[in-house]
Amino acid sequence: MKTLLVTHESGLLHEMGPGHPEAPERLRAIQRGLEQARFASLSRMNAPQAQAEALQRVHPQSYLAALERAAPREGYSALDSDTLMCPKTIEAVWRAAGGAVAAVDEVMSSRADNAFVAVRPPGHHAGAHNPMGFCFVNNVAVAARHALAAHGAERVAIVDFDVHHGNGTQEIFWADDKVLFCSTHQAPFYPGTGGRNETGDHDTIVNAPLLAGSTGDAFREALADRILPRVRDFAPDLILISAGFDAHERDPLGGLRLRETDFGDATKRLMDIADRRCGGRIVSMLEGGYDVDALSRCVNAHVLALMGVAEDAGV
Repeated sequence: MKTLLVTHESGLLHEMGPGHPEAPERLRAIQRGLEQARFASLSRMNAPQAQAEALQRVHPQSYLAALERAAPREGYSALDSDTLMCPKTIEAVWRAAGGAVAAVDEVMSSRADNAFVAVRPPGHHAGAHNPMGFCFVNNVAVAARHALAAHGAERVAIVDFDVHHGNGTQEIFWADDKVLFCSTHQAPFYPGTGGRNETGDHDTIVNAPLLAGSTGDAFREALADRILPRVRDFAPDLILISAGFDAHERDPLGGLRLRETDFGDATKRLMDIADRRCGGRIVSMLEGGYDVDALSRCVNAHVLALMGVAEDAGV
């Protein structure tokens, strides 16, 4: 199994002020974990900056220009109460989306079997016209539209297992019959969306909300009952994962009780569908996860699964 890791040092320079949970140490912890010897076989790539054409398939140019204007020369500029920019943010934003596009290119061209895009900032709360919840550009949406436009994919499935509902992704694909968006998330919880009754114009939105305190058993049941059958039946040409790890029991921003093995197991289940439906093509990209030790272990389990390596007690 050839697994590609896409990342960039610009993700270490974007920061939103002292004490902000979406901090550079998240990416540092992931990078340290993936430097272990058992990850030596990973192919590695620096994320390029996204091209305007790829970004504009999701976000209008007026919004992208407004982001550039908002970038401060020093200090911070606040786009909402918890989404801030520093002078280094804009490059990290362009490279996060560019990493998603590059990973799709590699996987759709069979130069890699699957990929994990370890970048900051995350993206799944960003709508087409607005930043939100630490997110500026919707990386997974850019990846999906790129697969459809540049690689001839007819259908793309997105599975989001962040503790927070990917409201921006849902909004972007609400009326798009070529993209299936499936989400497990804590509810009721931020951002207040993701009810079972939210199904989109073409019944291509699938939400599986979980109550606070839910464990891996409830997570696996939600996947097995509501999400995996829909992904299988959709027969996508590519599966994208919004890989948020803040549903872990130690995460300070969530109330679910998942463990590292739950994320590894979910990854293997999605890989099984990918093997049967789309030649194993999966691109996963980082979303949340704010306890850095738990985040590193969860990413290890996730990437080991993508590599086809059995988990052990040291993930």
